[in-house]
Amino acid sequence: MHSMSRTPVTEPVDNEELVVLVDEDDHVIGTEGKMAAHIAGKLHRAVSVFVFNTDGKLLLQQRAASKYHSAGLWSNTCCGHPRPEEKTDHAAHRRLQDEMGFDCPLRRDFDFVYKRQLNGGLVEHEYDHVFVGHHEDAPTPSPAEVADWRWVGVDEVLTDLEANPDRYTAWFGLALEKVLEGR
Repeated sequence: MHSMSRTPVTEPVDNEELVVLVDEDDHVIGTEGKMAAHIAGKLHRAVSVFVFNTDGKLLLQQRAASKYHSAGLWSNTCCGHPRPEEKTDHAAHRRLQDEMGFDCPLRRDFDFVYKRQLNGGLVEHEYDHVFVGHHEDAPTPSPAEVADWRWVGVDEVLTDLEANPDRYTAWFGLALEKVLEGR
């Protein structure tokens, strides 16, 4: 008798959010609690959003002090993890609304895999789906997610990123470089 294959699930602790574990080709191989996946450095699906205005300025956010990693660092407009069974474009719009308080049309720009050691013994190992959008108005960010925000010219952010990489999240420079290649 053959048993049906089942996607392994590691139960989260205290209603912790689940992340979608994937292989190098973005095929789902299971789910795991967000913290456990980051402690073990398991490859999981993510979304990153970069929103520009008509002047070509990028909307940056400073991550809230309460974030479990990269707290207080500057980063792209928003990011997050798709929920199990959630499409990446839906997750990108959901996170944009949750973090920055608005939504706008987004186009999927590219995907890439990266792995970086973070403070606190965490490892960010993501298959990142990157979306780019356009918006003109000021955001109304969630204080639980965002400490500060600003529209910044691309040249200014590139100069600061090179001079002060420790002010930015581990993935930001990697993704920004690829976003700018496509503009």
